[in-house]
Amino acid sequence: MEFIKQHINGLYLIKPFQAEDERGNFVKTFHAGEFARHRLEYDFKESFYSESVKGAIRGMHFQRPPHDHAKLVFATKGQVLDVVLDIRKKSSTYQQFRTYQLDDVQKAMLYLPRGLAHGFCALSEEATLFYFTTSVHNKDSDTGIRYDSFGFDWPVKHPIVSERDLDFLNLEDFVTPF
Repeated sequence: MEFIKQHINGLYLIKPFQAEDERGNFVKTFHAGEFARHRLEYDFKESFYSESVKGAIRGMHFQRPPHDHAKLVFATKGQVLDVVLDIRKKSSTYQQFRTYQLDDVQKAMLYLPRGLAHGFCALSEEATLFYFTTSVHNKDSDTGIRYDSFGFDWPVKHPIVSERDLDFLNLEDFVTPF
């Protein structure tokens, strides 16, 4: 596994170990020793996946303390444009965002530390994004920032967005708990 530090503090792009032969493909998505060697939080408590149709935008999601979490995400089907926004007030990259293409071909993964908002747009007809989180979902702590309020130009003219995501506060009105 190759861990590549990104511009946003604590964010890593991870290239997993892969092996392919006539039977298909094998991908290692997690190795505790490698995460420990890079001093990353990895005591994952929950995993889940989302299936999205082309043009769907999900985000920008996070959980408030004390139920906040680090997160590992990767696409197991299709292609997404993944977006990460730093909402940690004391971070040197506060309110900065970065984008990454995650897909089932390259199989790159993103590790997000606590205090980053996360979202994505499905670029393929169908896309499945898999998540590992270091805390269990807590409905009262689960929230987000409105997807179109922080200066990113999403690559979709008519996105499919949930009512919940449309009701999130704009970044300029959001008071960060981080």
